[in-house]
Amino acid sequence: MISPWEWVNQTCTRLGIKPADRLLVVRIETQTMQLFRAGELAKSHVISTSKRPPSNVQDSLGTPRGLHVIAERIGAGQPPGMVFKARMPTGKHFSELPDADQHPNLITSRILWLRGVEPGVNQGVNASGDSVDTYARYVYIHGTNHEDRLGMPQSAGCVLMGNREIVELYEEVRVGDLVWIE
Repeated sequence: MISPWEWVNQTCTRLGIKPADRLLVVRIETQTMQLFRAGELAKSHVISTSKRPPSNVQDSLGTPRGLHVIAERIGAGQPPGMVFKARMPTGKHFSELPDADQHPNLITSRILWLRGVEPGVNQGVNASGDSVDTYARYVYIHGTNHEDRLGMPQSAGCVLMGNREIVELYEEVRVGDLVWIE
């Protein structure tokens, strides 16, 4: 059985992309994410992905599969639990919001915005003409106000993490680091 590290390196070679020293592997089936450094497992996290089946198609609300890069890192210096709207901090911790506003999954603490690197799979359009562009879908790895539900599918396509964990991960990763979603 081929390791995620080997698979990603083979995919990078096929696509002409330089492999990064860090790799995040999101496993939809187990609702976990592993951080690898130079091929070695460094950390594992419980996460949540979409309530819907995995999908790369625009408006499917499914978590997209395939190889991605971290395109943007947003939220440096904000306290854990800060709510973001349109990628801007609101100045409020999620616990400060009215109960009705806390019902949906909020984007909290940090944002790692993903860009697909596989044309026709998670970048651009597919053979059927459907948009499959992860970046245009605003798919992120981010904190959530529902940490008690991590480990169960609950998002609208994003990868959700605990607030302290996403802050820690944010400090570890950089733009251009690879993210494999399987």
